[in-house]
Amino acid sequence: MPEVYLLPAARRDLDSLEKADWTRIRARILALAADPRPAGSLKLSGDGGYRVRAGDFRILYRIADEAGKVFVYRVKHRREAYR
Repeated sequence: MPEVYLLPAARRDLDSLEKADWTRIRARILALAADPRPAGSLKLSGDGGYRVRAGDFRILYRIADEAGKVFVYRVKHRREAYR
């Protein structure tokens, strides 16, 4: 089972969220440990990462299959996620 790591930018994004959004997003991030490519995830064309939805927010992450790690690098509102 892969380990999930939050990069510093993702930690800052999570710190700025309201509690209701934070709990929903936290559950989605923890679920990535069980299945890093869940139904509804989308491979991004630009940087080789993936995204998964959590309400109006997007969780952007990369998967290192050989190392068994998932790196969450951004958690942003959908308006700002791809800028």
